[in-house]
Amino acid sequence: YLMNIYLNHTASSDQTLLFSSQELSSYLKKMLPQSHIQASSTPVPCNPPDICISLLTYDESLDTITNDSFQINITQDGGYIKGSNSRSVLIGVYHYLYLLGCRFLGPTPDCEIIPILRDPHLLFQQVSHTASFKHRGICLEGANSLENIIDTINWLPKLGYNSFFLQFQIPYTFLARWYQHEGNPYKQAVPFSHKDAAVITKEIVSEIKKRGLILHQVGHGWTGACLGVPSSDWKEADLPLSDSQRSMLAELNGKRQLFHGIPMNSNLCYSSPKVIDSFAKEVVKYAYTHPEIDYLHVWLADEYNNLCECHNCQEKLLSDQYIDILNEIDRLLTQKGLQTKLVFLLYQELLWPPKTSRFHNPDRFVLMFAPISRTFEASYQIGDVLPQIPEFHRNYITLPVNLNENLTFLRAWQELFSGDSFVYDYPLGRAHYGDFGYQHISKIIFDDIEQLNNLKLNGYISCQELRSGLPNFLPNYVMGRKLWDISLSFETLQKEYMEAAYGIRAQDVINYLVQLSDLCNCDYFNGKGERIHSETALRMEKAAHLTRSFTSTHFDNTEDDSKSPVFQKLLAYHCRTYPLLEDALYLLAKGDKKNAFQKWNEFREEICKGEDEFQPYLDVYRITEVSQKYTGFSFPENV
Repeated sequence: YLMNIYLNHTASSDQTLLFSSQELSSYLKKMLPQSHIQASSTPVPCNPPDICISLLTYDESLDTITNDSFQINITQDGGYIKGSNSRSVLIGVYHYLYLLGCRFLGPTPDCEIIPILRDPHLLFQQVSHTASFKHRGICLEGANSLENIIDTINWLPKLGYNSFFLQFQIPYTFLARWYQHEGNPYKQAVPFSHKDAAVITKEIVSEIKKRGLILHQVGHGWTGACLGVPSSDWKEADLPLSDSQRSMLAELNGKRQLFHGIPMNSNLCYSSPKVIDSFAKEVVKYAYTHPEIDYLHVWLADEYNNLCECHNCQEKLLSDQYIDILNEIDRLLTQKGLQTKLVFLLYQELLWPPKTSRFHNPDRFVLMFAPISRTFEASYQIGDVLPQIPEFHRNYITLPVNLNENLTFLRAWQELFSGDSFVYDYPLGRAHYGDFGYQHISKIIFDDIEQLNNLKLNGYISCQELRSGLPNFLPNYVMGRKLWDISLSFETLQKEYMEAAYGIRAQDVINYLVQLSDLCNCDYFNGKGERIHSETALRMEKAAHLTRSFTSTHFDNTEDDSKSPVFQKLLAYHCRTYPLLEDALYLLAKGDKKNAFQKWNEFREEICKGEDEFQPYLDVYRITEVSQKYTGFSFPENV
């Protein structure tokens, strides 16, 4: 049918409203190829059957990091998509397209379903919604090209996410791993420098700001920055240190030196006035020169049991010293008139709450709970009676695995700090590699989000590989949609996604992937528990048989109405490669290292050779690293 649709975005200087208008226009042109779609920054008079849609914010004075909400009110007389900020308008635009039948199943264009709109009445929609949680985001991990990162940023608001976290001052290591093709002997490394990473970072930030997304940045690396030592990865730095630099490092066994030679993992002497002053000034200088950052993360070393043992440091818990430093940063930021929010971290030794120190200006700070050592075989559990916090033993702590133990630490902190907070979790950081069907980890994510209100946490940021799409991107889809609307059921989201991805074959695929997930164990793949494990061996033997049986029946049936062929292609690749990994895990759990390593190496070679074709969907560097560092695989010659 023919009609004219005019899109008005009245705040022409707002790049996010302009982008929202461009996006709505682009998709409607694909959905209504016979109609005339025109975007304009000035109101266009129109009369039925023409439709005018205005894109606008409730109040231009609202803070951009306020919680997101939108109203969609479009009738035959026209209407509007209105948001609490320009980002919310963009999220509203994508939700409108969702109501018209679009599905955004992954970050790449081939994962989108864009139907031809045959019923004009579908254009008329009235709905409003406020996000269930304030913090909804993804943090960069793994190995990524610039295109991978921009694709992910582009995907986020389509699912209702509002934040992207660039780790470190410059995310050099996550880019270098890809461009230097670390871990893939079949690809030629490309020279890649810190200068290259800095240029790319500016482009990434530009894409984040274009969409009005909230920018989180830095985290680890401050300890190295205080020393004047490069700190953008977890590699050893063979650098000579001056006496002045050494005096700032933590004293361990009577020596002050980099912890295992890695600046990122090295703590400082936090009782030293020189360290406190240097640390605070380093953070404030960075905040002052990077006003685009909405949430600046201030963390300590990324390794535990390496705290300073000098007499003065032993007088206080690390958390007390941490808050003292954060208060000094806040004082200097206030002096400079900077409103930057500071995120502090509950992680490793910082899980233990402070005894005496308290925040002087709590509104400046956001609590981030990071239970990195947790199990992913179960979701957050809140027992009627939480266990006691174990006694703190400097440089002899053990991280909690049990979820109740992790939550005990959170509760203790919440008794001292009642400000804004969110969880920073890792289901797609490495645990997902242990769930070959992605159904279990999707349900864990869903159940965790269900518990956030009970945990008194106002959101969730996922520390994860961006290329987590084999066999599909269901986990991120569930995460984004559930954070936006907590009322959604898992079954609704699973059915919605799988039917869009696999068409009439969806239920067969669900049945297969659920069975596969039921046989898997995220904890075993992540190095938790003994490597020789008879139950795991039995499960992996069954998993390999299941995958091969499914392959022989599913792909012989040529009947397929999937609207996005990429998902059948990914499923076929998954079924071709993962039996090798299932066999390898079976052998490893039986104790047959020689043959396990040989079979794992066959799997590694397959995915390395296939990386060009399947690069956006599987992070070859990261699954290889996790397999070696945590699962226990190695090369055959290392038996």
